[in-house]
Amino acid sequence: MSSEAGQHSPLYLGIDGGGSKCRVVIVDAADQLLGEGLGGPANPLRGMKVATDSILTATQQALLAAGMTFNDMSRLIAGAGLAGVNMPQYFQLFSEWQHPFAEFHLTSDLHTACIGAHKGDDGAVIIIGTGSCGLADVKGQCLDIGGHGFPYGDNGSGAWFGNQLVHHVLLHKDQIGAATLLTELLTEALGVSGTLEIVSHFMHATPTVFARYAPLIFTAAEQGDQVAAEIIQAGARHIENIALRLFSLDPPRLALIGGLAYKVQPYLSAQVQALIVPAQAAPEFGAVWFARQRRARNGQEFLSVSNQ
Repeated sequence: MSSEAGQHSPLYLGIDGGGSKCRVVIVDAADQLLGEGLGGPANPLRGMKVATDSILTATQQALLAAGMTFNDMSRLIAGAGLAGVNMPQYFQLFSEWQHPFAEFHLTSDLHTACIGAHKGDDGAVIIIGTGSCGLADVKGQCLDIGGHGFPYGDNGSGAWFGNQLVHHVLLHKDQIGAATLLTELLTEALGVSGTLEIVSHFMHATPTVFARYAPLIFTAAEQGDQVAAEIIQAGARHIENIALRLFSLDPPRLALIGGLAYKVQPYLSAQVQALIVPAQAAPEFGAVWFARQRRARNGQEFLSVSNQ
């Protein structure tokens, strides 16, 4: 990167900003990976300062890994796929952000996830992470489903599973719900046993905190717990419904991504599983390709998602 050519060749920053963390990559014009970084939540619903600080922290890490300095941030052509910007007010806020990059091309994390999963080809993607949502991109037409946020949406997500876990544990402890292994697993994980102590722990919990305990449900189900099994089945039905809605665009393939995707996939129908393929690249690389696409279209602002 010290050569004159290196100093003037395009450098791309791909940003995948979700509700729990922000991942970024820096690549050169030949798609060679130069550096990676990780930051905190980059969903503007958590606050613009939280989101922008997460992006900048992750970018500084990637610059350091690439052997570059903070001043090189101004060289980066950024593509950003961010959770929350499907809401017009947050898209507008980020569009007006006085960013430090050479360029900043913005869309939803769902769109860049789909671009990355299928390397720009037609397809669909469902994210099953802290939140849940899906998008199909077929012949230039996009359809997005979900992504409305916790607690009123995001069924089948880590936050939803974690909330269901707490709900059923409290019912059990009040002796008005079925006995469940989830109670033992949660109290052990928290290091508390009293009902009010559990309530206190989750009183101001973020979606990320709820999602942290979601794996306990799958642990209990694997040990034959009926309550846990019913929660998983309910969550999987919601993911199934997202998939079936996306299939209205007839996508040739479907990728599942997110920390809980591999846990939920076995509970989906054969019809849905028949279209599932591994994601070809991570969302942050999809964000790089998105930035390249936008530059090729004269940098016009683009919000990929619609729900019609």
